[in-house]
Amino acid sequence: MTVRPSAARERLLAAAAQVFYAEGIHAVGVDRVIERAQVTRATFYRHFPGKDDLVRAYVEHADAAIRARLDAALAHTPDPYQLLGLLVEGIGEEICAPGFRGCPFINAAAEFPDPSHPVHRAVVAHRAWFRAALVQLLTAMAYADPQRGADTLVMLRDGAMVAGYLGAPEAARDNLRAAVGAFMPRP
Repeated sequence: MTVRPSAARERLLAAAAQVFYAEGIHAVGVDRVIERAQVTRATFYRHFPGKDDLVRAYVEHADAAIRARLDAALAHTPDPYQLLGLLVEGIGEEICAPGFRGCPFINAAAEFPDPSHPVHRAVVAHRAWFRAALVQLLTAMAYADPQRGADTLVMLRDGAMVAGYLGAPEAARDNLRAAVGAFMPRP
């Protein structure tokens, strides 16, 4: 399905991202998103048949933003070790940012546990893409087992996200740096 660009749709996605992330997806009703986006109910339904469609679009929009950031970094950083360092620093900045409430993908998966639900599938698709991107990066680094290495890096990222939200963000950032540094020493 091709989605036409629309200022109202972008406002809806931005509003949804703010309130879903800050308060939880199931805790926020469509009326709250409509009010925050300053659109009419008819405008909402013109863009999204229902709340689940908005939630899936929110997850896919977050995924697209991360893909774009990685693509931009790849275009400017040919050294895979430097790229891994930038990735870790970006995660660390995210963890330490004001209002950090954990990983939006993990949060969405927790609220939509049914593996066949479109929101859950969107989260799984993001994670599969992220893992594949890490496999490519580790392959470029000539890492001995890129598949296992990617699994380990995803696990480290997930753990850092949870630790950053539930514990001390700076410690989570520093521990992620140390763990990845020890796991991926530069030749």
